[in-house]
Amino acid sequence: MRDAFAKELTDLAGQDDRIVLLSGDIGNRMFDDFKGRFPDRFFNCGVAEANMTSVAAGMAMCGLRPVTYTIASFNTVRCLEQIRLDVCYHRLPVLIAGVGGGLSYAENCASHLSCEDIAMLRVIPNMTVICPGDVHEVRGALRAALLHDGPVYLRLGKKGEPAVHSSEPPFVIGKGIVIRQGQEVCLLSTGNVLPLAVRSADALEALGISTQVVSCHTVKPLDHDLLAEAFSRFRLVATLEEHSVLGGLGGSVAEWVTDHEPSRAVLLRCGTADAFPPGAGHQEYMRQIHGLVPGDIVRRVQQLLKASVSAR
Repeated sequence: MRDAFAKELTDLAGQDDRIVLLSGDIGNRMFDDFKGRFPDRFFNCGVAEANMTSVAAGMAMCGLRPVTYTIASFNTVRCLEQIRLDVCYHRLPVLIAGVGGGLSYAENCASHLSCEDIAMLRVIPNMTVICPGDVHEVRGALRAALLHDGPVYLRLGKKGEPAVHSSEPPFVIGKGIVIRQGQEVCLLSTGNVLPLAVRSADALEALGISTQVVSCHTVKPLDHDLLAEAFSRFRLVATLEEHSVLGGLGGSVAEWVTDHEPSRAVLLRCGTADAFPPGAGHQEYMRQIHGLVPGDIVRRVQQLLKASVSAR
């Protein structure tokens, strides 16, 4: 995802001289093309993310379209006050790009995990939260974010994520993308777990459970029409995310459910536990610990479907 982001941003900067890139001492080689073409529009702000955010806010006030880029945990938690007061309070068009969202940097232990970032940023007024599901969605998300009149948090994976779309789909902020139609279960995925959602749907289909897959790339604002349709039509709606079960997509959807009419579907939230990791390990290892693998997701779906039938 990060390579697709760098290439698309460089192309867009060639079309709009207001775009400036601020880096938190990361991605220097990846942005060589950007720096070569626009040397006066690249700023390495070092390991001073709070300052980088404030600088971006000042640039936005001067009519520029700044993009801040570094590891997701550093570009959110470390500078949360600056995001809230310098950027969001003034509703400035600053794009905050966090790379390696979720468990992507799990081998570096808790300091590099970002399993609370969606929860923290989505509750800040004026903030839009976008989590593209593959490289094709990254391109559309970046273009939409730079056209948006306000702050955007763009949560990216790291590298090597498989593409789900064969080509770039239409991308609209706040409107989910149906990857596969189904009749019984609806999997709502956000961010880099979209390939996991597809594999889980394959496993459910093999068991005779018709499953729809949706890329909910925008966590704020939610796609209210899509949710209304899903909870009225399916037996079970499951949210999948590489983020805490508290406050992310699952939390957002749970809040939505409480504010609307009683639904046909039951809700299952699949994400990381409300706990720090037991140690360090690669991303797939950590996904196994948190049950973010097709086998565990299928088992939980089956159990909840069975329980919902018994309750009737």
